[in-house]
Amino acid sequence: MSEQSFPEGIERGFAAARQIADAVLMEGYVLYPYRASAAKNRLRWQFGVLVPPEYTRQGGEHSHQRTECVMEARRDDRLAVELRFLRVQRRTVERAVEEGGFEPVEELELADRVLVEWDEAVEERVELLLDVEELTHEGLQHGFRLPGVGSTELLHEHGSAVGRLVRRREQLDGVVRLRVEELPGPYRAQRLTVEVENASDWTPGRGAGRDEALPRSLVSTHLLLGLEHGRFLSVADPPEWARAAVKRCRNERTWPVPAGPDGGYQVVLSSPIILEDHPRIAPESLGALYDATEIDEILALRTAALTDREKREARGTDERAGEVIDLAESMPPEVLERLHGAIRGLREVTGCGPDPQQPWWDPGSDPEVDPEHDRVLVDGRQVGAGSRVLLRPGRRRTDAQDLFLDGRTAVVEAVLHDLDGSVHLAVTVEDDPGADLWRAQGRFRYFQPDEITPLEES
Repeated sequence: MSEQSFPEGIERGFAAARQIADAVLMEGYVLYPYRASAAKNRLRWQFGVLVPPEYTRQGGEHSHQRTECVMEARRDDRLAVELRFLRVQRRTVERAVEEGGFEPVEELELADRVLVEWDEAVEERVELLLDVEELTHEGLQHGFRLPGVGSTELLHEHGSAVGRLVRRREQLDGVVRLRVEELPGPYRAQRLTVEVENASDWTPGRGAGRDEALPRSLVSTHLLLGLEHGRFLSVADPPEWARAAVKRCRNERTWPVPAGPDGGYQVVLSSPIILEDHPRIAPESLGALYDATEIDEILALRTAALTDREKREARGTDERAGEVIDLAESMPPEVLERLHGAIRGLREVTGCGPDPQQPWWDPGSDPEVDPEHDRVLVDGRQVGAGSRVLLRPGRRRTDAQDLFLDGRTAVVEAVLHDLDGSVHLAVTVEDDPGADLWRAQGRFRYFQPDEITPLEES
């Protein structure tokens, strides 16, 4: 679709956010060993897939996603919206026959690559620039249509046509709905709701499943949102005055995070992959490897070690896979060494305990730390070893096992300080029949001060 001309400030913020968005858009597109024949490349498109409504009614995936966040838009402010997704392009392979014409084949081997059937992806964008004031009443609904299109690419070797690639994209229809709600309170703030829905008409044949629905799906769907003058509030860490309003935001199959340049809040990336606020691409990264389940260093070494046949299969699978092969083969040793590890920051560690043989990281080496007697102030009360507390695990920084303890009472066994200056409380659960055994072995559960409520004065 045609590109919208955004204001300079918003476009600058979008340009920075697109570096992260591109990684989200292509995550899992093709996995090591980058061949269509690999088992892990046979079930694709795992993130942000919005299928046709008919497939949802059959019990498949969802056809819509919803983003809600709180923003502080100024008067006469404008909101920029960039919906981005991948459109599946189905590619088949045909071989030239002596009688003339072409016939479908499962594989066509050329000198530099081995071609097979494969689903490619084309990036699509829907861009809107809207007055915030116009969205505060009935909101806005914007429909879009991408017509079906096909193409043919002839393949030549030694001056003769040996085959062709036939590509086809199906028609896609979608809807973007936007609404702004003014929030009560001492500050001018609004709740922004953006819904994206796949409205494609798809009539499945008998036995049709996900593979048939994908060409009419929006894949890796995500949003960039930008304010010309205002700012967005973090969903994960809002200011205290907005915490209740942010808590009422409902995000479905997507998660909004601030992603503007220099830690700013003018731009939000709403991603189907949960990210932290102000996500960044590691400066050591050389390019897209599409397989974030692997460490870049190991992935580059494994890719470079593929056999010539495997590399030809990867190049024939997809142009992007071929670029990964070229990247791994051309990576100089000094660049590969950068991937081995990076130090983001250092701080000085001084002082030495009474025993020179005692490690510097052992709490016993620091006379200012005494886990059994140290206290920490929580809700105006001193909490330390022996204190009874109510457990309230933080949902964004804990695991399922700790969530099972929500609302249980526990006894603090020690107050611990880590090297970053954070405080942790070692506890045993009161009604745990194995508490005495854990205590004897020095095995505890750990919570931060804002995850507990004191039950009595200590």
